[in-house]
Amino acid sequence: MDGGTLYSIGDLARRTGLTVTAIRFYSDRGIVPPTDRGPTGYRRYDIDAVARLDLVRTLRDLGLDLPTIRKVVNREISLPEVAAAHAEALAVQIRTLRLRRAVLTAVARRGATPEEMDLMHKLAKLSENERRHLIDDFLDTTFDGLYATAGFAGIRRSMTPELPDNPEPEQVEAWVELAELTQNPDFRASMRRIAEHHATEHAEGPPGPRRDPAAMVRDQVAPALTAGIDPTSPQADPVVTAVATQYSHASDHPDDANLRHRLLTRLQTVNDPRRERYLQLLAVINDWPPPESLTPSLDWFIQALPARIPG
Repeated sequence: MDGGTLYSIGDLARRTGLTVTAIRFYSDRGIVPPTDRGPTGYRRYDIDAVARLDLVRTLRDLGLDLPTIRKVVNREISLPEVAAAHAEALAVQIRTLRLRRAVLTAVARRGATPEEMDLMHKLAKLSENERRHLIDDFLDTTFDGLYATAGFAGIRRSMTPELPDNPEPEQVEAWVELAELTQNPDFRASMRRIAEHHATEHAEGPPGPRRDPAAMVRDQVAPALTAGIDPTSPQADPVVTAVATQYSHASDHPDDANLRHRLLTRLQTVNDPRRERYLQLLAVINDWPPPESLTPSLDWFIQALPARIPG
């Protein structure tokens, strides 16, 4: 058949694999108009209609709406332009579906109540700007007014979650749990106390960098934990003395009862399991290596120190 041949709607259906009803539907909407009508009024189509219907079927399979398809086949807009816009729309849909899957997975794992699921869904749907605002509010509460000391700008950056554009389910689940945690008033107050203690120590001590008390405890207590030393036994004495001596030098205060009470308070504040959980969740969201747990060392030292504070 040459380019001048006209086809009935039945012929067109056989050539394209579409139903007569579908072709009539596209024809009525001006997407594939008939080239001519026969003496009896039946629609007739040229070879161009075959190509148009093939394109229509492909675009419909890709999810494009009929008004857009009509503009494409009528060359009112270019196919690359439509493809780019549709690809972006699909990317948004895919991200949304991934978030929904992650929320449902988290609900299944945690046995969440309907109220918890609703909150988790709302947190997961937040835009990047909304997520940033939520975290900024939490970090502002923690560090506001303390930036002049102790390098808090860098600490703040290290505590900022960055959920990727295409997160894994466990990253979304971690984000939701972290977001819930940042809204807890007790946790906010605890993190503020930790920051204030840190700022006080840097303001009062000698200039220059210094080690965090928790890091001092970790390094000194690790061998004691490995050796199985009881924190209440005499073998714990040199460990406590070593940490207290380091802390005394760092804070520029004598190793006395006041200093050891102060050290105990600092460590009890830092040893908040929610703080460690925040850092664990942060590592999952940002795809960082999991952080080392300080809890065993802090628990050991917090048990050992009180009996070794002068009366």
